[in-house]
Amino acid sequence: MNRIALPLELPNGVRLRNRIAKAAMSERLADRRGAPSEGIVRLYERWARGGSGLLLTGNVMVDRRHLGEPGNVVLEGERDLGSFRSWANAASFDGTRAFMQLNHPGRQAPRFNRDTPVAPSAVPMRGAFGLFRTPSPLTAREIESIIARFGVSAGLAKAAGFGGVQIHGAHGYLVSQFLSPLTNRREDGWGGTPDKRRRFLIALVRTIRSSVGREFPIAVKLNSADFQLGGFNEIESMAVVEALEAEGVDLLEISGGTYEAAAMFGAANSKAESTRKREAFFLEYAEKVRQRTRLPLMLTGGFRSAAGMNEALASGAVDLIGLGRPLALEPDLPARLIDGRATSARAVDLSTGLKKLDALLQGAFHTEQIRRLAGGLAPDAELGKLHVLARYLSGNRNQKRARPLHSQWTTVGFVPSGKSLQQTLS
Repeated sequence: MNRIALPLELPNGVRLRNRIAKAAMSERLADRRGAPSEGIVRLYERWARGGSGLLLTGNVMVDRRHLGEPGNVVLEGERDLGSFRSWANAASFDGTRAFMQLNHPGRQAPRFNRDTPVAPSAVPMRGAFGLFRTPSPLTAREIESIIARFGVSAGLAKAAGFGGVQIHGAHGYLVSQFLSPLTNRREDGWGGTPDKRRRFLIALVRTIRSSVGREFPIAVKLNSADFQLGGFNEIESMAVVEALEAEGVDLLEISGGTYEAAAMFGAANSKAESTRKREAFFLEYAEKVRQRTRLPLMLTGGFRSAAGMNEALASGAVDLIGLGRPLALEPDLPARLIDGRATSARAVDLSTGLKKLDALLQGAFHTEQIRRLAGGLAPDAELGKLHVLARYLSGNRNQKRARPLHSQWTTVGFVPSGKSLQQTLS
């Protein structure tokens, strides 16, 4: 049975036409005011025509003072609501459901932001080569203000025509920072115990629900774990899942890791034999969670073949398959997997032998494919490694002009001393 073709009904009655979702990828395609550009509208129309049942946007920030990357879209008022309506309309082609992912970077706000980053506690990023400043600990009043911002942004997303919202509670962003004992060292009502550390996320869900009503879907993206010693672990994660189910969340996406331990890119799982056989990075965790909840579960990370997707769905552990990077290169892959024209995603070799450089090269390559789609061009799997890295660096339009490519990469430790970037990539 081709289970990926089956519809999925969420707890509030909203129906997804099939079991494939385009997972969130950062597009970095906002205009100078932080509004959706014509390129992002064109991009999502392309994805909506590609056959996915659900499209999740890249992180839309709730505060323009705190961005995770240059070019992030920001939704905090009605000024550009017309552009958001165009985006929602394009992403909802032919019955596709589009959810807006809402986010605040917390301490993962790079130095190009003028304002000092904020976080639950003043814990700096480790191993980030000076790209992030030490955050300022949030006051209780500031926490309440951020919670209110999420509610406002969710209401505006609904008004613009999006079919749901997703709270980004993974990958080391602000929600994830509240959940982790490594980054939340508070001893007030927002930290100190697992119950208090998850209070921020629960408050977001309640505020958004009050803003959008019961019939509008609320999803959450949650780490299975931080993959850091002493951090957010599976036991605490499962307790959060149970709390989210009690709050009436409609969909839970499982991921893992932070930018200090990037398990979401496979770094913590690439050598696991079970991962190679079953494709998905976090499937074993999903199987454990399924014993604790009946929430619809979306699993993202590692899926490449129709057989692997159908096997995961048949197990009952997951209900929805998330695809990210494969859809940057093959935007119509869901339709071809469903009707049998394709059996798996196209494989692309981007390895250099340097783990840190490989991780960035993956991001650079797929960012370039997204740019091509947004520009009305076809993806190009044959792009050279040096080309995509150069384009990736030069794309930071809100930052000062980058230093020469080789010196920049040597400085941050990606290129061995005494060796050129060209030699490394050849």
